[in-house]
Amino acid sequence: MELRTPSLQNGILRGDEAPNNGGSSSLIFLGTGCSSAVPNARCLIQPSDPPCKVCFQSLSTPPERNPNYRCNTSLLIDYCPDGGEHNYILIDVGKTFREQVLRWFVHHKIPRVDSIILTHEHADAVLGLDDIRVVQPYSATNDIDPTPIYLTQFAMDSIALKFPYLIKKKLKEGEEVRRVAQLDWRIIESHCEKPFTSSGLEFVPLPVIHGEDYISLGFLFGCKSKVAYVSDVSRFPASTEYVISKSGAGQLDLLIIDTLYKYRADVISSTCWTGRLP
Repeated sequence: MELRTPSLQNGILRGDEAPNNGGSSSLIFLGTGCSSAVPNARCLIQPSDPPCKVCFQSLSTPPERNPNYRCNTSLLIDYCPDGGEHNYILIDVGKTFREQVLRWFVHHKIPRVDSIILTHEHADAVLGLDDIRVVQPYSATNDIDPTPIYLTQFAMDSIALKFPYLIKKKLKEGEEVRRVAQLDWRIIESHCEKPFTSSGLEFVPLPVIHGEDYISLGFLFGCKSKVAYVSDVSRFPASTEYVISKSGAGQLDLLIIDTLYKYRADVISSTCWTGRLP
């Protein structure tokens, strides 16, 4: 994966300004918002005095031109090795996934998802899994190849309770085929030394603290250019800091960290932006 002079426009980051029809890999930010997304509905139906400027501004212009209209955090990697076939790798499928498909998949002409990676099992990362069927081929009998989905065993156990019908089981005699997403569940480990490959691209798990009692995953990926993507983090363990340091993986070309407010003492589950990194 190579990014040359990255530019961000309409939610997409790629190595040049041209449309991605020739073969360069790119990153599409499907969402960069908090778990409740932006605008927060409470700010609109129960406005404060004075009203929340961010949430009201988010309705003033179309979403694609509005930096304050944000869906749940999610990244789509358009991996196109050596100018060949496009491979679409989705990181996280949150509550706003359907809206992300309507807004960004249509806008960027993304026809499908080839594989999925989950950072953790919270609602803002997994509650859109039912809608994965809309980016899979249609089959009246669900006779399609399942989409590989990479996640930890902890996340797998949680999702099995949330979406039992998405866990493939043999049909009982006389039971009708249900039109649901077909997924191939693949367990990964929360360890920097246990990389895995998704749609031809290698990923190194980056375990981070998401609140003091919870582990979420970021990921290090890229061949010609190294990208570290960390969406839900309150603190970096020393082992993860080392992996993304110059003495670990070497110089990063791009570090992506999702942060919240400038500063909130009561926020313990996510990093707050202070203008600098520790």
